[in-house]
Amino acid sequence: MADPARAKRLAKRISTIVASAIEYEIKDPRLAGVTITDAKVSGDLHDATLYYTVMGRSLQEEPDYAGAAAALDKATGVLRSKVGAGTGVRFTPTLTFVRDTVPDTAHRMEELLARARAADADVARIRAGATPAGDAQPYRVVGEEGARSDPGDDRAKEDDQDAGDRDRLDD
Repeated sequence: MADPARAKRLAKRISTIVASAIEYEIKDPRLAGVTITDAKVSGDLHDATLYYTVMGRSLQEEPDYAGAAAALDKATGVLRSKVGAGTGVRFTPTLTFVRDTVPDTAHRMEELLARARAADADVARIRAGATPAGDAQPYRVVGEEGARSDPGDDRAKEDDQDAGDRDRLDD
């Protein structure tokens, strides 16, 4: 088991090498919008998982996820050779590419937050002109004149004479 700090350093180095190779050395047009977002290396330094996102050619165009995955799968051997040459470790880790869903999840969360804000605005708009269904003050307030209480309620009389030790009868 390798040192976790060494695994993190190796993961960062691998992501840099692979991102640079995808950008400048591999000439597959399907990799034009691929960005390496993160890399994780197993504790024994034998397996590396690289997370990637795919950008569309324009904001309206949907990215080609299948094409990017196929291109990365095809280029895995070349990328592993470049990682081996660039890192100088005894055993070059196997590379696994996984599509990063964090940007999609963040976009979905933004949409949900926008819907919640719109619903809150609707509730505030409706509440602005609303009036209470019953009395304006439905709760009894102790000590106020005209406080609502039943004339036969003994507890209302006890509240006026409460000394705070009502529960302690053994004093």
